Amino acid sequence: MKYVPYYRVSTASQGKSGLGLSAQQDIVQRFLKAGDELLDEFIEVESGKRADRPQLASAIAHAKQHKARLLIAKLDRLSRNVSFIFSLRNSEVDFVACDIPDANILTVGIMAVLAQHERELIGERTRSALAAKKAQGHKLGMPNITTEVTRRGLAVRQQNAQVNLANRQAAELIRLYRKDGLTYRAIADRLNQMGYRTRRGQEFLAMSVKRLDRTL
Repeated sequence: MKYVPYYRVSTASQGKSGLGLSAQQDIVQRFLKAGDELLDEFIEVESGKRADRPQLASAIAHAKQHKARLLIAKLDRLSRNVSFIFSLRNSEVDFVACDIPDANILTVGIMAVLAQHERELIGERTRSALAAKKAQGHKLGMPNITTEVTRRGLAVRQQNAQVNLANRQAAELIRLYRKDGLTYRAIADRLNQMGYRTRRGQEFLAMSVKRLDRTL
């Protein structure tokens, strides 16, 4: 069987969960049987606040292209992530989770419904809390918003979209790979294989990986 492994790491939570990149890769390796083939791996580095999952989309496309199964180390860790569950359910790709090997489209469909319901409950609780604050006379919102502040905020968001999506994800991967003992040259090769590019749109070199590691 051919597998395309998908990993998700978040610097905000991986320390608490104990499921960093190496831990998930170990789970996948233990899951494989003799004769199984592991294709290119896809690693999502994000904080949990972003809704898009570009590496998941790439992993699904790669699995379809090579007629392979998408392999997830820990499905239960992602079961409350609405965008992930809906993406997996709607992908029409064959998948398997190491921790829940019997999971199927029906299973993730139920997870998607529960995750959506939980998100709606959180939104309702937030609105109720804000309404209660307002009823108590508290002023809500940000009173010092000016045109200049709005302009600067937009510029920051644009910069984050350009820099955080690529360079900051790449920087986190570099730190993870360095902990595993990989050289800058080896890390550059992996980043290029996963489709990452420098801010100028060029492929990574050992020097650019080293520079990014020291500046972010």
